[in-house]
Formats: sequence, C-alpha cells, structure tokens
Amino acid sequence: MNAVLPSTLTLRRITEPDNAAIAAVIRKVSAEYGLTADKGYTVADPNLDELFQVYSQPGAAYWVVEQNGEVVGGGGVAPLGCSEPDICELQKMYFLSSARGQGLAKKLALMALAHAREQGFKQCYLETTAFLTEAIRLYEHLGFEHISEALGCTGHVDCEVRMLKPL
Repeated sequence: MNAVLPSTLTLRRITEPDNAAIAAVIRKVSAEYGLTADKGYTVADPNLDELFQVYSQPGAAYWVVEQNGEVVGGGGVAPLGCSEPDICELQKMYFLSSARGQGLAKKLALMALAHAREQGFKQCYLETTAFLTEAIRLYEHLGFEHISEALGCTGHVDCEVRMLKPL
C-alpha cells in the first residue's frame, strides 16, 4: 500500500551551501523554457553559482524553498544596477515544476517586496520573457505594470517584458 504523505515546505533565506542547488534549479527551469545562456537570460549570469555571496550585499536578500529537504525554488531582490538608488529589482524567481501552483512564488515575492520596502526602496523593477506566462500573471496580480523601456543594466537583453511597481 502506498500512502501520500504531506510534503514539508520551508521558505528561508539562502545559505552558502544552497549555492549549487539553487543554481541547478535555475538551469533546469531555464532549459525547460528554452531560456539559453546565449540569449542573455539569467542562466548566463557569471555569478549564478554564488548567489549567497551576491545576496549578502546591502539591500539584497534571497530566499530558497525547500520541499522535503530539497531546494525546489527561490527568488530575491537587490538594488537595480545603474539606476536610481531607490529602485530595486525582483530577481531570479525560479521554481521546479513540483513546486509550482502552490502559491510559493506569490508568498516569496511578497516577502521580497516587504524586504525592499524595509530597505527604503520606492519602486521595484523586474524583467522576464513572454514565455513565462504564469510568472507574468503573478506579477500583474501583485500590482506590477508593464513599461516599454528597460531600466538599469541587467544584461538580460532578451527579456522583452519589463515591469515596475511602486512600493
């Protein structure tokens, strides 16, 4: 007899030992959606294997989602490079298929936005691609509005969907 056991979910700040696991999640989800490194998506970021160090910087934070002890997703917020100091960016929101549809991305995004407000940011920017329709719907639901021009210098040249939200 098989029993379906409830999964144990944990949403917590990233630690250094999480670096390899969350990088693997980002690579797997990117491959699933055809988001290749040659097109300037997150999977091409030179610091992808060092997210703990990246998000240990002032104003930044990153959270991972664990399901039954395995990292299945994550997301964060950081100051937007080459921009006004009161604009942050919602970054690297990726979830394995097993973690989708449970409200985890919404919960994590709300935590990130609250953190951004606490850090004094006035606006939150994000970039994504039209392939990620579920993500776009979430961001619209959270109050992000589409804007025509890119902000900052993210390096994600093929992210054609740009959004901004007042905090």
